Amino acid sequence: MAYTQTDLDAINSLIAAGEGEVFINGKKVVYRSLDELLKIRSLIERDLLAAQNRKPPRAVRLNISKGV
Repeated sequence: MAYTQTDLDAINSLIAAGEGEVFINGKKVVYRSLDELLKIRSLIERDLLAAQNRKPPRAVRLNISKGV
């Protein structure tokens, strides 16, 4: 399924408003939880980046200690 920026904007609006119902590609979609909304947002973002031949940002964890 090819997502659009409009779909991502709709999901972001739902998250901001605390709602759970949106139309994506002309179909009504009802989300049950914030966790579902965050997962679909991540999926749409990855899909949009892939369509632009870009890689998603990577998270790097640094472990800094005051060793001897």
